[in-house]
Amino acid sequence: MSQKNESLILLLALLITGGLLGAGYFFFFKSSPQPLLNSNNPPSSSGNLPSTSSPNIAVGSIETRISQGEKVLIPSGNLALKQAGVAALASRQYQEAVQQFNAALQQNKNDPEALIYKNNAQIRQNNQPYYTIAVSIPIGTSVNTAQEILRGVAQAQTEVNQAGGLGGKLLNVIIVNDDNSPELAQEVAKTLVNNSEVLGVIGHFGSNTTEAAAPIYEAGKLVLISPTSTATEISNAGDFIFRTVPSDRFAGSTLARYLLNTLNLKKTVLFFNSANQYSTSLQTEFTTALSGDGGEVIRVFDIAKPNFNPMQALEQARQQGAEAIVLTPDSSTIEQALQVVRINRQQLPLLGGDSLYRPETLKVGSDAAGMVIAIPWHILANPDSAFAQAANQLWGASVNWRTATAYDATKALIAAIAKNPTRTGVQETLSASDFNPEGATGVIQFLPSGDRNQALQLVTIEPGTRSELGYDFVPVP
Repeated sequence: MSQKNESLILLLALLITGGLLGAGYFFFFKSSPQPLLNSNNPPSSSGNLPSTSSPNIAVGSIETRISQGEKVLIPSGNLALKQAGVAALASRQYQEAVQQFNAALQQNKNDPEALIYKNNAQIRQNNQPYYTIAVSIPIGTSVNTAQEILRGVAQAQTEVNQAGGLGGKLLNVIIVNDDNSPELAQEVAKTLVNNSEVLGVIGHFGSNTTEAAAPIYEAGKLVLISPTSTATEISNAGDFIFRTVPSDRFAGSTLARYLLNTLNLKKTVLFFNSANQYSTSLQTEFTTALSGDGGEVIRVFDIAKPNFNPMQALEQARQQGAEAIVLTPDSSTIEQALQVVRINRQQLPLLGGDSLYRPETLKVGSDAAGMVIAIPWHILANPDSAFAQAANQLWGASVNWRTATAYDATKALIAAIAKNPTRTGVQETLSASDFNPEGATGVIQFLPSGDRNQALQLVTIEPGTRSELGYDFVPVP
């Protein structure tokens, strides 16, 4: 064989080998399964505002988290009937949708998602004009809290629609699941800002989440009213940011006064989560109020640290003269705070923030008895109010403060929309000094900061049967 032929054969062999290697590369790297998206971080809408999304959130659509009744977001109640209702509504079979949601409510009248979807379906069934608001709630991370907030929105929507609406237009509600994630809340905010039909938003749940989304609502000139975010940093977040829950400044001073004036104690140990806005805000406000009146926080422990040891922490606090325990956990550190309660075994008096107002605290039992918590509202302190009576009839059960403040947020938006149904009109109405509609927790009026000017209610834990857990939250006499 000539050298020329040998060279040609060698060249062909190299080309074939390279082709096979290239095909193998393509098959292995391009055909292999790609990592799935985190189910808690679905695609998000890009919108026309500056992108603030986290690298963990894929660019795309958040439509799977938004519903006016065309999809079930909360798999509770009679799921089959709710699914039939949303399928009918999505197919524009509105009469059938109303019937299915009614059937679902007959099976479980305590389901606020079904009630909102029924109300929305009735609007479309009768081809009536409407205004739209949205509510963003933490369904994926705290479904009970999400439903508590949603009951307040659903009750206010039902009342206004049954009364004929706002100047002939009814109220339509969009539900959004933000998982109490600051990153997701930013994407939700951009989506709602870009939806020109939305005249106001109720949310978000946690202070970190609300603070993260607030600049987007402010830039988009869309009112946000939080019923649950209490961190003082949210004060003066912008002209379009309001809240129907008092800030931590009220809670901190209320708990400090109770410690000093009622318990006649001065020295306390405090447990908080340094990575959470609400927790650090309440810790700061309580410490400031206590020291200003002659008390002292002698030790502070960060319960979110991996090496946190509640038994060791309590022993150190007692050795340094602690006379009481103050707990300001966020929702992610509730269990660490309750470990402190169990280990304390009622040796030192317990005080806490509103995050502890939940069934898990009551389940601790006798070790939690006597704990005092500052919350915005309690039904036993207002049993004869129109809101409390209507809530009992509508839901077949008592409601808590998160339902009451969400109801107030919805009532505030209803009153503002009725007066001036534009985004800037809603903001101007809410900011006016003569804005004072009646809500579940009293007159709804906002300070120039957007904060609610309202006192807090102290509750304690006592043996009882209302919660069916052996212990109940009851107002402090």
